Amino acid sequence: MPATTTDRDEFVRLTDPYRRELLAHCYRMLGSVDEAEDLVQETYLRAWRSYEGYEGRASLRTWLHRIATNTCLTALESRARRPLPAGLGEPSGAPEEPLRTPATDVPWLQPLPDSLVDPATVVAARGSLRLALVAALQHLPARQRAVLILRDVLAWRAPEVASLLGTSTAAVKSSLQRARARLEEVAPDEELVVEPGGAADREVLDRYMAAFERADMDALLDLLQDGVELEMPPNLEWFCGKKDVLLFLRARGHGEGRYRMLPTRANGQPAAVMYVRGVDGVMRAHSVQILTVEDGTVARITAFIDVAQVARFGFPRVLS
Repeated sequence: MPATTTDRDEFVRLTDPYRRELLAHCYRMLGSVDEAEDLVQETYLRAWRSYEGYEGRASLRTWLHRIATNTCLTALESRARRPLPAGLGEPSGAPEEPLRTPATDVPWLQPLPDSLVDPATVVAARGSLRLALVAALQHLPARQRAVLILRDVLAWRAPEVASLLGTSTAAVKSSLQRARARLEEVAPDEELVVEPGGAADREVLDRYMAAFERADMDALLDLLQDGVELEMPPNLEWFCGKKDVLLFLRARGHGEGRYRMLPTRANGQPAAVMYVRGVDGVMRAHSVQILTVEDGTVARITAFIDVAQVARFGFPRVLS
């Protein structure tokens, strides 16, 4: 029997509340908001095509996550991992030299605006959206990645994961152990899960933005950890240590009034959109900068130098 308008309306009403949660799930798997949005659409298309056969043996949420996970696994068969610069080599030792040509052929990890995810998801699973963890997940084979996300983030039972992947419970447990061990190799635990700071994080962000706008290098110096890291995809160079980070920033010029910073949030972390004043006096979008805050100081700055990402966060390309 062909589907009716009533069937479609019921499908949309019942499944639409899970759309943002599924976006977060696909983003963890792929590391790309662009691809995650496409795969959520594919998930809903597959779900609609098989909705007539849905018998309610599993919850609708679980059923949709099963479809989304399989959709992601199929996509990952032809996808390269999405890194950040710090995952591709050693830090640069020449902060005052010009940067090389950006590596636009690398499928870089993308930031996830908090506005695209349900607030409850951001709060409840905040650590699972942090840049450090999403970047670390890229080092796992696709099925290990799925096992870890389903078990440690979505809290599925091992038999449920085994059923989805068509394997044994023992194999799932073994895969989870290997995934956790690999994560520990590429990113220690303290880099993956940092307790949310709330108002404290926003205070650090406000100080960071003010230091840039005032060109106050002393204020920035006080805010950065000794081992702070700065990475700027699509540039391959990245810098480690307060001295090199400040040398890099000073070499690029920091006159008062040159920068404008607007607050936002990404990956459950404080972030800012930076605008740079050109020689014509116009403020143009430059980057989305995500801060990793630890103990009231900045441990990492990830600046996505991509105007398309600025637009995704809902900010204009030019400030009037």
